[in-house]
Amino acid sequence: MEHITLLLAIVIVTALVFDFTNGFHDTANAMATTISTGALKPKTAVAMSAVLNLVGAFMSVEVAKTISSGLVDDSGITPEVIFAALVGAILWNLMTWLVGLPSSSSHALMGGLIGATVASVGFGGVNGSVVVTKVLIPAIAAPLVAGIGAMVATRLTYKLGKNADAGATAKGYRAGQITSAGLVSLAHGTNDAQKTMGIITLALVAGNVIAPGSNPPLWVIVSAGLAIALGTYLGGWRIIRTMGKGLTDLQPQQGFAAQTSAASVILASSNLGFSLSTTHSCSGAVMGAGLGRKGGVVRWSTATRMFVAWGLTLPAAGLVAAGSEFVTQQGDWGVAAVAAFLIASCVAIWFISRRQVIDHNNVNDIGADEPAGVVTTAIAAVIPPPAGTPAQDIKTTIPAPAAPPAEPAGSPASV
Repeated sequence: MEHITLLLAIVIVTALVFDFTNGFHDTANAMATTISTGALKPKTAVAMSAVLNLVGAFMSVEVAKTISSGLVDDSGITPEVIFAALVGAILWNLMTWLVGLPSSSSHALMGGLIGATVASVGFGGVNGSVVVTKVLIPAIAAPLVAGIGAMVATRLTYKLGKNADAGATAKGYRAGQITSAGLVSLAHGTNDAQKTMGIITLALVAGNVIAPGSNPPLWVIVSAGLAIALGTYLGGWRIIRTMGKGLTDLQPQQGFAAQTSAASVILASSNLGFSLSTTHSCSGAVMGAGLGRKGGVVRWSTATRMFVAWGLTLPAAGLVAAGSEFVTQQGDWGVAAVAAFLIASCVAIWFISRRQVIDHNNVNDIGADEPAGVVTTAIAAVIPPPAGTPAQDIKTTIPAPAAPPAEPAGSPASV
């Protein structure tokens, strides 16, 4: 610790700020469906998720090792590069949080790291094979695998419980949903908290504090776990609303299937060292669960905006990071200028968010739901809802036919 310079200390603090934003940005991954179905009260849900994120941070360091020694060539990385990478990741997290889009904090971090590295030492500083095998392929595979698993699980649960008492079944699945939500939170800690551990470890290697290839020190693991837990507890209510209510309308059976499928994918990837996006996995699982129930549909307009954000995450964070790295190369005043820009941007985004406050009191407001749209209405009209669906749910799923136009005066019908 005695060898940590002022610049390195700034990088570590900035990394923990990113970890904090990662926590509230990704709370929806674990708890959006649990909150939207009423299985847990909002504040209880985020408190439970925060504790389990902290526990999960101590379970593995495989993903941290991928970030710290696999993604880029650490021999050419300086603390300024890592600082610039974090600036790009933090700003992307806050922008997508502001508009309520569940994008990937993981990809924002990796995009920032790649962009800053390229700006500093060129494309040769990036390990392309690692980017493809442990970042891009999991980014595509994770939502597909989680979505298919959730869709199959949803259909299976409805088939097995079609003759069971609806009330008793709902209670049982709510209990299962709470358990699976806890599993997702635990998995999130094992995957996302490690990314900040990896970036701090990379900074320590760049600052010659620890040897290349070292595991994260204990104080790094503890601080990263606490930062992500605190962010999780504060709750990213805007994204919770989108994932819980904006993509599809979930029943307890679907919530249980979605979270169990997502947790399985995340935990498996953590053990393999794949730095996948928990957001991609959980969003894919929610959409799969929505398609798995007869009469259940996905709001594709919301999903399309989310897909666009996913595609922009790596390049957008990378461009901001590359610009930040160019400025930090100018010396101490450049680092100070980038730091001031980051603080001013964060404050501005916070003030903008106060214009429409979303918190635990209104996160499930029905009025916040997005209109179904043409595709959703068409699908709902031709696929009957499952047996036992309450009448009021059917009314909200299939709109009433429009009234016929009035006949003009003097027409045969009026006579």
